[in-house]
Amino acid sequence: MAESDIPHTPPLLLPDAIHRAVNPGTALLRLETTPSREGLLDGAWWPRTRDIETELPALIGVLTGHLGPITRVGVDASAWNALPPRLIIDDQVVHLDSDPVGDDTVLITRGHNDHFALLVVPPDTTADAAREAMARAVRADNITEAAQILIATTPGPEDAGAGDPAART
Repeated sequence: MAESDIPHTPPLLLPDAIHRAVNPGTALLRLETTPSREGLLDGAWWPRTRDIETELPALIGVLTGHLGPITRVGVDASAWNALPPRLIIDDQVVHLDSDPVGDDTVLITRGHNDHFALLVVPPDTTADAAREAMARAVRADNITEAAQILIATTPGPEDAGAGDPAART
């Protein structure tokens, strides 16, 4: 069979149009697709704002469909505008545990002790960087911590002016 006869499957990434069409409260989420959960992270979430009361209900709604009832969410307090101690989401109480650890993750608890760690991509991240970070986070063999993924996928100042001749002087 010639190489041209082999069907090519496009990468499973979020198209740019989704980024532009998403409103606050819409979950942009990727989850690891293997049952092994061997990677350091179980998925990635790209909230649209830093308002947890707007963003978290959509995430919990999507995750509940995949994982079952969510009882607790651990978040980095410094990444959000304000944190209530709990939210009522779809008639369920979800407790919020805050810690100023700055580790760029959210810890989802299903049941009493089953945890899922998600990379949190900052809302102001470019679409390309967010897609790359999310793709790295969901790799089954990922051993890179969330903060390092974000550093590796965020364009530096030298990349921002690469096409500008004045920036090279």
